[in-house]
This record gives sequence, structure tokens and C-alpha cells, in this order.
Amino acid sequence: MNRLKLSGEIIDEFNKAFKKARVSGEPEPTAMVLATSNGEGMVTSRTVLLKALDEDGFVFFTNTHSKKGRQLAICPRAAATFLWKASGVQVQLVGAVTRVSDEAADAYFSTRDRGSQIGAWASRQSAPLDSRETLLQRVKELELQYEGEEVPRPPWWTGFVLSPETVEFWTQREFRLHDRFLYSQQSGVWNKQRLNP
Repeated sequence: MNRLKLSGEIIDEFNKAFKKARVSGEPEPTAMVLATSNGEGMVTSRTVLLKALDEDGFVFFTNTHSKKGRQLAICPRAAATFLWKASGVQVQLVGAVTRVSDEAADAYFSTRDRGSQIGAWASRQSAPLDSRETLLQRVKELELQYEGEEVPRPPWWTGFVLSPETVEFWTQREFRLHDRFLYSQQSGVWNKQRLNP
């Protein structure tokens, strides 16, 4: 399927909802629950943080050796949900997932604090770990290895962009008569439709 760029209307709606969540006191408005699949019916979900949004989609970063990274390599599609309870808004996304460029991954990695950069090297994300001490020992070794130097981005750590084919905005209303609007791609354009609550 040829994916459309996100429309200005969708980006504006998301940014308005995001700002409302932040103003309402949502503790982590960038948090989104990301669901991925192994392509054989096994679906898993976890919370990741939104790091960027543009007309290409919603960007997050992770270790490609993690469960989600391995699943995205097999089945490059995902669903994501933002739930902002403080403002009574939920946003759901479904679409294809692609890697960001190495340059974009390098640029974002360079903005992370040094401890998180070292942690990206130290953690063999999702793999069994015999003890916390083993992890902390790796951290110490890496701190020594990169002492006085910039920490490079691990080759297995990168960003992904979820390019939605559907985006649904749900706003809580009295008596469960919620507002729901679905944006979906139809015949090369974005279509907006109100749904029953």
C-alpha cells in the first residue's frame, strides 16, 4: 500500500490533544503503548516514548535486538495508543513501521545523556540476565572504555517511524457518549468519519 503523508489536519489535531494533556498535568504525555507481532499471531505490547512527529509519522527509538525490534524486522507493522487520562483523550494509530536513517539515529543518540548512551551499550535488551550486578559491571567497563570520549551509537540501536494508515481520536464525554473521529486513507486521500462511541 502506498502510504500517504499525514495531513496537516491530523498533525494539528494531535498537537492540540498533546498540549491539552500536558496542560492537564499528564505525567508522561509522550508515552505510547506500542503493539507489535511476530507475524504468526503472537502480539506483544509495551510502552515507548514518542520522540518526534512529522508528516512521515510517529518516531520512537529502541534496541533492534529487543523483542519489539525483532518483531518489527519480521512484521513491520504496529499499532500504538496514547491514553491521556488527565484530559480524557485517547489517540490510536495503526500502520507500517520503517527505520529512520542512520544520520537521524546518530543525531538523536547524541542528545541523550551520557548515562543513557552507556546504558544502550550495556543492555542486551529482552535477553535473560543472571543478575543486576552483571549489568552494572558492564556499565562500569563501558564507562572506562569511553572515558574522555564521546559515546558512539550502538549499531543495534536506532529509531523507527510508525506511518499510520488510520488515526483515531477519542474524547471522553458525559454518559459515555464519547466523541470518536477516525481518519483513514481512502483512494489516495485522508477521509475523516465520526464513529459511534
